[in-house]
Amino acid sequence: MASLTLLIPTLICLQFHLLSLAFADIDISSQISTDDNDVWRSPSGHFAFGFRSLDNNTDLNKNLFMLAIWYDMIPDKTVVWSAKTDNKLATAPTGSHVRITSAGLTLAGPKGDSIWTSNLEGVIVSVGSMLDTGNFVLLNQNSEKLWQSFENPTDTLLPNQSLQLGGMLTSRLTDTNYTSGRFQLYFKDGNVLLSPLAWPSPLKYNSYYVLDASGAASTLVFNESGDIYVNTTNGTTIQPQGSQWNSSDLDPEVNYYRATLDFSGVFTQYYHPRNSAAQPGWRIMRYVPDNICNAISYQYGSGSCGYNSYCSMENHRPTCKCPYGYSLLDPSKQFGGCQPNFTLACGADVQTPPEELYEMHAAQDFNFPEGDYERIQPYSSQECQQFCLQDCMCAMVVSGGDTCWLKRFPLGNGREEPVHDLHFVYIKTRIIRDFYPDEELSPAPDSKKEYNGKLFLLGPLLGSLVLNSILIATVALFVLMKKKANRVSTAAISPLETNLHSFTYEKLEKATQNFKEEIGRGSYGLVYKGQLEAGSCHLVAVKRLDRLAQEREKEFRTELSSIGRTCHKNLVRLIGFCDEGMNRILVYEFMSNGNLADILFGQPKPKWNVRVGFALGIARGLVYLHEECDTPIIHCDIKPQNILIDEYLNPKISDFGLAKLLLSDQSRTTTMIRGTRGYVAPEWFKNVAVTVKVDVYSFGVMLLEIICSRRSVLMMEPGEEEKALLTDWACDCFMEGKTDVLVENDEEALSDYVRLQKWIKIAIWCIHEQPEMRPTMGMVMQMLEGFVEVPNPPSPFLIRSMP
Repeated sequence: MASLTLLIPTLICLQFHLLSLAFADIDISSQISTDDNDVWRSPSGHFAFGFRSLDNNTDLNKNLFMLAIWYDMIPDKTVVWSAKTDNKLATAPTGSHVRITSAGLTLAGPKGDSIWTSNLEGVIVSVGSMLDTGNFVLLNQNSEKLWQSFENPTDTLLPNQSLQLGGMLTSRLTDTNYTSGRFQLYFKDGNVLLSPLAWPSPLKYNSYYVLDASGAASTLVFNESGDIYVNTTNGTTIQPQGSQWNSSDLDPEVNYYRATLDFSGVFTQYYHPRNSAAQPGWRIMRYVPDNICNAISYQYGSGSCGYNSYCSMENHRPTCKCPYGYSLLDPSKQFGGCQPNFTLACGADVQTPPEELYEMHAAQDFNFPEGDYERIQPYSSQECQQFCLQDCMCAMVVSGGDTCWLKRFPLGNGREEPVHDLHFVYIKTRIIRDFYPDEELSPAPDSKKEYNGKLFLLGPLLGSLVLNSILIATVALFVLMKKKANRVSTAAISPLETNLHSFTYEKLEKATQNFKEEIGRGSYGLVYKGQLEAGSCHLVAVKRLDRLAQEREKEFRTELSSIGRTCHKNLVRLIGFCDEGMNRILVYEFMSNGNLADILFGQPKPKWNVRVGFALGIARGLVYLHEECDTPIIHCDIKPQNILIDEYLNPKISDFGLAKLLLSDQSRTTTMIRGTRGYVAPEWFKNVAVTVKVDVYSFGVMLLEIICSRRSVLMMEPGEEEKALLTDWACDCFMEGKTDVLVENDEEALSDYVRLQKWIKIAIWCIHEQPEMRPTMGMVMQMLEGFVEVPNPPSPFLIRSMP
């Protein structure tokens, strides 16, 4: 009886072992498609092989897919392998299929075009199989493995899987973006290393972790019990070294295990209860290195976090933070880096004391140790800050003892670390103030002091004469000042009402060399490049306005006062104006990179992440105009030509508020000339009052232009007329699931498919025919940033914008 009792557990274990080696045979010519829900499962159902939607949308008609293997019996459906070509994710549109042939696995598009193959030559495949180990294999008639996913890993290892010499793991780009990312695990000189990559190239930077096998490493093993170690050529085994890599209770019958090179660069072993009644979710078991934030230390690259951000370990995971005065480049990507919320101008402010333009903010909990471009000593903390204020290349400094370390953009390898020994970080930020002091309003010269001195010497005997002289001089001065005031402006704006400056026509004529260099033209007039003082770097854009209705002179000044009080990093700054005689001129800050149209519609087209930054910045500017100003401002002419780009590629809305200053039909007339939908909301043509929703419509059109990097209206070749109007074509492509066609197979955009699909839906909502159906810009901003779900637009969708 005792022997029988001992035999039963043995038989159970043997049965489990045999089951784990079982095959789920898949015959030659078998195939699965994106159009159905079929998958190839392992015998016990733990793993599945098939297509996964890249945006996790259940509507299979509107997605791109990847060919993948995943855990199929847990809610997360965690992907452990995906098909890649030249280390790039192989993406498949709707209608694609994968088939097993005698030549191997083949992934083909809806028209039969090859997307990916298993690259087998000179062999004949007899059968395929999804194993319970998570390994997909192709076998010949002798059951010999010809190809297996275990030998072509992506970012994950599973129990029973080994990484051979020459093998590697490459992290994904983000948690939800399966494109090859910024970190790699590989063999070199008989050791196992972790290194950052010079993304998007495959160049490896210096390693930040080494599993030292004394040059004898042969295999990285993840055994069936869940242990990870290196086998060496001399027969020894070496485990990863780290305080977190301690002995753990391993039970593969209770837990699933996986080891993944995370997108943050950490090689982590996870476990997940097999029991569905247990608390779900993957949990961290052990990882290397102990602190990824401090491990990466190299002069190149951004570190675990993106540029201008610093890394902090919280709950065993790295998180990324922005310094004071900075914000995330993309709010939906914590590891995507930060950008300053201001502009550090180099040379443009040379005539203004830097102490009046910038300030230094003290911090003591982070550092960018590899970002030094200068080291100065002996220098006190105050001298260090002053030096940074004077140096337009300086972004921040670290001061400690008598030493000063200066740092410039972009700031890489930032990490949170308490700075001891009275070391402080000082961040350079901009003070919100007026750029150009008005010379005409400066105090009188020092001759007044000389006059007062002479008055004192004359003595009381000449008091009455002096008083009479002062009286006469005052009257004369009053008359002269009155004439000058009438000559310059009949009703100048009070400096208390606005920070704008009143320029004379003569001064602006001189600044532009008699309006010589034209840099732009639009519905409101011509724009010229100017320089406020000869030899200075005070470059400005001077716009001469066209016709102004006489009855709107007072409104001109009222609106200037309103615009002059606006202040936002995504609005072009209005510096001043000229209101002299028949001349109505506006003076703006100069934007060195021209307008969005030149960049967006030029060749080559800007990178996807740059276009994303453009869209987010423009949306923030419109939210400010619509919802954050004392009085909402309707732009009325949102289009790429009115979006200017500064030296840091920040988009800034120009001409805001000017529609109210010009003739009532001017902005309409300009856009109606073409007779196309363009950027004009349909209510413009219905003789009804317009609201901020006209700007929402225009933004929707422009968002589609940014997504597709093409104009909203094009002359097309015969047979392609459906593409002429971008708004119509985008709606058709969305409804037909042809997102890849809409963006002309832009790989960068398609690799960010979740955002791409969501933003197309946002744009379609913005161009809805009914203004009340369009979201506000505040809601648009929340949807763009991922804080609010984007519902599917109504179908069929009406976008008729012309009566």
